[in-house]
Amino acid sequence: MSRALIVIDVQESFRARPEWARTADPEIAGPVNRLVSLARTAGDLVVWVLHAEPGTGTVFDPAEGHVRLLEEVTPPEPGEPVLYKTSHNAFTTTNLQQRLTEAGVRELVVCGIRTEQCVETTTRVGSDLGYRMVFVTDATTTDPIGTLSAEAIIERTEAVLRDRFARITTVADLAAELAPSAT
Repeated sequence: MSRALIVIDVQESFRARPEWARTADPEIAGPVNRLVSLARTAGDLVVWVLHAEPGTGTVFDPAEGHVRLLEEVTPPEPGEPVLYKTSHNAFTTTNLQQRLTEAGVRELVVCGIRTEQCVETTTRVGSDLGYRMVFVTDATTTDPIGTLSAEAIIERTEAVLRDRFARITTVADLAAELAPSAT
C-alpha cells in the first residue's frame, strides 16, 4: 500500500459551535464519504484524525461528548486507525508518521474541516516529511474569519499549497484518476 486517505477533524465538535451555521459546506460528510469509498476500493489505508482538547470544557474536550465523527460520516472499519491529536497538524501529537511508515505509505490524500487550519497544516508538515500530498479541496470546509469569506479562505489555501506543498484536486477528478485501479 503506497497511499493513504487522512480524514481530518470531520467531527461533531464543529457542528456544536455557532460558526457551523456559516461553514462553506455543512454537507462535508458527502464528499468525505465518497473519498473513503474510493480509498477502500483502491485498497488504500484510511486514517481518521479527531482534534481533542482534554480538560478545557469546550466542544473539543472529549468529556463534553462532541469529539466523534459527524453522524453522517461512514464509520471506520476494523483496522482503520482513529487518532486523537492536540495540535493543529495530524503528525506532531500522534503516531501517524510511524503508522504510515510501517504501512509503506508515500502519498497522502487529505480532506477535512478547517481548510486553512488543520488540513492545510497537516498538508505542509506531510510535504516537509517527504510525502506526496494530494489536497482534495472540495472535501474540505471552513467558516469565514473576520472579513474573509470561507470561499476566499479556501481559494487562498489552494493558492499557497498548489505546486509547493501539494497537488490540488477535486473528489470527481480523483475518482476519475483512481477508476482504473478500482476495477
